[in-house]
Amino acid sequence: MYGTPILLGSLLAGHTYAHTFIWGVFVNGVDQGLYKGVRTPAYNGAPNGGGYSNSPVKNLTSIDIRCNVMGDIQSPDTIKVKPGDNLTLDWHHDIRSDADDVIASSHHGPALVYISPDPPTENSFVKLWHEGLYESNPFPQPGKWTTTADIAKNHGHMNVRIPKDLKPGFYLIRAEMIAFHEGEVSWLDNPMRGTQFYPDCVQIEVTGDGTVELPEGVTFPGAYNYDDPGIVYDIYCSTDTKRTVTTPCTTTYPIPGPTVWSGAWAETAEVPLGPVTGGTTAPPWSTWIKNSVVTSATFTDKKSVTVVGTLTYQAKWSSTYATPAPATKRW
Repeated sequence: MYGTPILLGSLLAGHTYAHTFIWGVFVNGVDQGLYKGVRTPAYNGAPNGGGYSNSPVKNLTSIDIRCNVMGDIQSPDTIKVKPGDNLTLDWHHDIRSDADDVIASSHHGPALVYISPDPPTENSFVKLWHEGLYESNPFPQPGKWTTTADIAKNHGHMNVRIPKDLKPGFYLIRAEMIAFHEGEVSWLDNPMRGTQFYPDCVQIEVTGDGTVELPEGVTFPGAYNYDDPGIVYDIYCSTDTKRTVTTPCTTTYPIPGPTVWSGAWAETAEVPLGPVTGGTTAPPWSTWIKNSVVTSATFTDKKSVTVVGTLTYQAKWSSTYATPAPATKRW
C-alpha cells in the first residue's frame, strides 16, 4: 500500500478504530470551517468493506509520514493568519463534536507541531511545540500523556502560535500525534505492530510585514528513524494497562525529532473558542486508495456502489508554490 489514510466521516458501519485527524482549525478562537485548509487523506479501502481514512502511518521512509496519504494534494482553501495568532487544531475521530472520543483511550503518546514553507524543501520542517509524558508516576500508577490526558480530554484541541515577526508567505503546519499501544517493537521487525504516527498538514498564509525567516529544520521522511530514542517505546511502563512490561521499567520518555525552535513561543495558552461552522459530519465518500490504486465511485447506500474509474496514484510534491485550485473535492 502506498500509505495508510485517515477517516473522512462517521458513515462507516462497524468503524471501531479510534484513530484521529484534524477536522478544523480555529484562529484566535474563530472557527474556519469543516476541513478548511486541511489536507485530508483519502480512505484506505472501500468504506463498505471496512476502509477508513484516519489510519496511522508506520513506515518512516514513506512520503506519507510528511502529511499522510495524498498529502501532496492541496486543499482548495488556505487559512490566513498573522504572527502571534493562536491556532487551535481540532482533532477528531468520528464527528466534529465535544462528544467525540477524539482518539482511543489506549493510544497514549506525544503530540508535536512543525512548520515549513509551502511547498516543503530539504530540511524545511521546524518544530514549534511538543509535549509527551508530562506527569510520571511509579508503575503501575498511570502517567499522563499528551494525546490521551491532554488533547483527548480537551475535546481534541491542540494549540500552537504563529511565530513572532514571521516573514509573510505560504506555509504548512504539520501537526502529529504518536501512539505507542503497539510501539514496544519496531514496525520493521513486526509489521503487525509498531508505533503509530498520525501526521496531518494545514495550509496557511502568513500576512504582515515580518522579517524572521525559519532556520534549517528536518525533512519528512528522514526526521525519524527506527533506532532513534522515542520511536520504539514500551508505553505500558507508564500506564495502568494490564500487560507484562519490560525490565527494567522506565517512566521517562524522550520526544523524537529536533528540539523546539528558539523562535517559537515559549508558551501557548488555550483561548476561548467560538462555535463550530460548516458542519460537523464528514461528506459522503467517493474515493479510496489501496495498493497505490485510487478508485472513484458513486453510491446510493452502503451496499450499492458503482465504480466510476481507477488509476495508479504516486505522490508528486511540487518544488514551486502553486495556488490551490478551488476545484474538485478530494474524497
